[in-house]
Amino acid sequence: MALPLSRIDLRGTDDLEAGLPRPSTADERPEAAVREIVSEVRTRGDAAVLELTERFDGVRLDSLLVEPSAVSAALERTDPRLIEALRFAAGRIEAHHRAQLRPEVSHTDSGVTVRSVARAVRSAGCYVPGGRAAYPSTLLMTAIPARVAGVDRVVVCVPPDRTTGAVSSVTLAAAAVAGVDELYSVGGAQAIAAMAYGTESIAPVEVICGPGNMFVAVAKQQVAGDVGIAAAFAGPSEVVVVADASVDPDLVAIDLMLQAEHGPDGLAWLVTWDPGVAAAVDDSLERLLAEAPRREEIAATLERSGYCVLVDGPDAAVEVVDQVAPEHLELLCGGAEGLADRVQNAGAIFCGAWSPASLGDYLAGPSHVLPTHGSARFASALGVADFTKDVHVITAGPDGVRALAPAAIALAEAEGLDAHAESLRKRLALVDGPDHD
Repeated sequence: MALPLSRIDLRGTDDLEAGLPRPSTADERPEAAVREIVSEVRTRGDAAVLELTERFDGVRLDSLLVEPSAVSAALERTDPRLIEALRFAAGRIEAHHRAQLRPEVSHTDSGVTVRSVARAVRSAGCYVPGGRAAYPSTLLMTAIPARVAGVDRVVVCVPPDRTTGAVSSVTLAAAAVAGVDELYSVGGAQAIAAMAYGTESIAPVEVICGPGNMFVAVAKQQVAGDVGIAAAFAGPSEVVVVADASVDPDLVAIDLMLQAEHGPDGLAWLVTWDPGVAAAVDDSLERLLAEAPRREEIAATLERSGYCVLVDGPDAAVEVVDQVAPEHLELLCGGAEGLADRVQNAGAIFCGAWSPASLGDYLAGPSHVLPTHGSARFASALGVADFTKDVHVITAGPDGVRALAPAAIALAEAEGLDAHAESLRKRLALVDGPDHD
């Protein structure tokens, strides 16, 4: 039987990057198919969205809007213990993001006052995956940061369930807990296009956020610029686990599986400097995989992009992590917090055996919408800042003109922009005139 994780042995190798599999290139992404979907929705609106929903989700809908009464009714029919868990998670998520709110920044120098004021966007669209599974946690992790930021209109799009044709009750309950304004039963690239450009049913939004499959992630890239795209490439789920012999191999194996169960196209990597750990984790994976309810999804991810990388030690492990720039990084090894301080590229880092990524997925507090596909090299988790923009308020007086205008005039003249310079010359003349104090 093949090992659950493909081996990459980088021991004794100086160029670790050369030995690592590379993420798929743009040529392997569904660029053309997504471009056609976006164009159809932009051109034909609701009709295209309904047709695409029937084609991709196997559901024929009469309306895209999920009535507010259905959202509120979900609270009544959902297990009270689950509602309590949703509210507990919502409280922690809200508290974390309230701490991200920034006070106004003001600075006065040379007679000029500059204030930086955070202004929320007016509307935000949250994409919540569905179809094969319900993700009420993603609804909380996207809608609540938008609400905390001060967004007036929070919209959610969720694919309909293939069997029932409806949005799951627990996702509707989460929408009620989060205070969502509008919820639509639509998924895939067509949902991103609808939120970006609007249809007869769905008014366009100013920022779109939320994870999804490769079609969803590529669609967000294609509409970027026409609408704001929050965070980075939030695509299929990823985890890298750095482990040594100090942690039970069953814990390492189950934490590889917990992200792999989202399905194919993501990645699940073990990085270790101990061949004994690699062997023990393989044994644990085989045993636990046989018992897993979502074994097909897990096996598909492991077969496509499940790797065990053998390195010479912790230094090399950090280098591999920084090359991969994973969405989730688990440090299941001794000295985890010290090692975390040395990692440059990761969406979120979980330190030690008692800190599985599943805590972050549900209620640690930060959003679980994290950069994937290597975008953790330059991007962060979804947060309040993704729904705000800084507006600079600049106020100058006569002293400010005296202090700054000569240098500004010199720069304007160097750029050949005489009107820029003249606007300052005229003010200098007024400031220095006989009638001015």
